[in-house]
Amino acid sequence: MSNPPDFATCDLCDATKNDSSGGFRVLPPVFRNFGANGRFAGEVCTVKCHEDNTLVKAAVDSPGEGRVLVVDGGGSLRRALLGGNLGAAAARNGWAGVVIDGCVRDVAELAQCHTGIRALAPMPLPTEKRGEGQRDVAVQIQGVWVRPGDWLYADEDGIVVSPVPLH
Repeated sequence: MSNPPDFATCDLCDATKNDSSGGFRVLPPVFRNFGANGRFAGEVCTVKCHEDNTLVKAAVDSPGEGRVLVVDGGGSLRRALLGGNLGAAAARNGWAGVVIDGCVRDVAELAQCHTGIRALAPMPLPTEKRGEGQRDVAVQIQGVWVRPGDWLYADEDGIVVSPVPLH
């Protein structure tokens, strides 16, 4: 396991507080930490899906190369989009983190995964596999736009997104 990235979201907010371009964004404080890495950062890849984790599985089964997978699950609290097996795949394949606007399951297993995992809540029900969804599209996470190629930074204080690397 590598050392945690050297940044603080509070410092990033302080440094960009006068930026009126709208490029720097802060996600609402509704995400809970489920992974072993509480601090993570990387370039964003996106998946948009609703109660179907087919594309989430495909993403975490591929090389992460230090990126962050942002999943627009529509905020659904009815099905889990990531569980222990997929969390382990994300860690094994080098994903810096996964941020899910939706739920996860296998919470005890996720806590052992050496990657960042943020989601709204635990939910034991799995998804249905319908092969639906989109990948690498702009997504809205809790009302905040996140685009492929953005940079996401998550730590104990929150999650911020920028169109350019900030550290």
